[in-house]
Amino acid sequence: MITLMMLACLISIPVSFAEETAAAEKTITDGYGRSVTVPVPASEVLCSGSGCLRYLTYLGGEDLIVGVDSIEKEPQVMDARGYALLNPEFKDYPLFGEFRGKDDPEKIIAIGPQLVFKTGSTGTPFATNAEEGNKLTEKTGIPVIMFPYGSLRTQTEQDEMFGALRVMGEVINKEDRAEELISYIEDTIADLEKRTGDIPEAEQKTAYVGGVSYAGAHGIISTEPSYPPFIWTNVKNAAGKMGTQHADVAKEAIVDWDPEYIFMDVGTLQADSEGGIGELKDDPALQGLSAISEGKVYGVLPYNFYNTNYENVLADAYFIGKTIYPDRFADIDPKEKADEIMTMFLGESPLDKINSQYKNLGFSQITL
Repeated sequence: MITLMMLACLISIPVSFAEETAAAEKTITDGYGRSVTVPVPASEVLCSGSGCLRYLTYLGGEDLIVGVDSIEKEPQVMDARGYALLNPEFKDYPLFGEFRGKDDPEKIIAIGPQLVFKTGSTGTPFATNAEEGNKLTEKTGIPVIMFPYGSLRTQTEQDEMFGALRVMGEVINKEDRAEELISYIEDTIADLEKRTGDIPEAEQKTAYVGGVSYAGAHGIISTEPSYPPFIWTNVKNAAGKMGTQHADVAKEAIVDWDPEYIFMDVGTLQADSEGGIGELKDDPALQGLSAISEGKVYGVLPYNFYNTNYENVLADAYFIGKTIYPDRFADIDPKEKADEIMTMFLGESPLDKINSQYKNLGFSQITL
């Protein structure tokens, strides 16, 4: 029998090189508990599903992609995806399928990546599952690494997000970068919570966030009952009893809650007639809201655009904290903080690129 040592000698290849070649594949346990053998570090990948490519850019792996889904090629009148705005070349890559994980196996085979990363949001119509990954591999012969997208709304979903970054980092040799970003997120949340954690419940302000995009732009009734910026800054969410998932509420409920502050996700501007902002201006049913009469309506950067924009969420939290509890955020300039956060996530800040598309209403008081 020819041993590895003998083979290396026969073909004049150093043993160390032969060992490195043998170690070029690794079995990874993905976010759904699947064991998948992949080349490590991978150098040619596809990212399937809402937000998957965002994670790759967070880790500094955008140069590894060899194809994109349809949303990366579609022109956008308004775009809140910092990762896409900073990488306009994405639109020039070959197409491998439709957005939200509708992959085309034939196109994937033609592109020939080493592996496919695939994600979806748990508990939504755009979720994925282990079987989808197995079927895609059966059709293409290409390994598929899967993970839930997660969020920062609950500890469980935060763990999903961190797990996704770690799995992807392990595959593309960006494990240190994944840990750096996770630590930054944890430290940022801790800073927010520390600033407001001692505010007595009776002194905590009440607010509502409307116009949150969800599979497209929506109006005033579209909200996040577990809106992380409110949680971190100890602001009472007027819609907080609606659960943890995205929700549409009745306008009558908003009037009944009559929150002290209203924050409008400026992604609503993509809807007809300025979406929720137009409703606050023109809908007679909303004109009695205290926040309107007292001028306490403000714009925040889009929470979702092809899944959650995490850098926007953290930046919005500082603006909200500064607006509602200015003494607790006296050292913070929200725009400077946003630039810092976005640069940590993306290598540079797309704040001006984003805000200019949304009438510069992010981090501003909205005149109605």
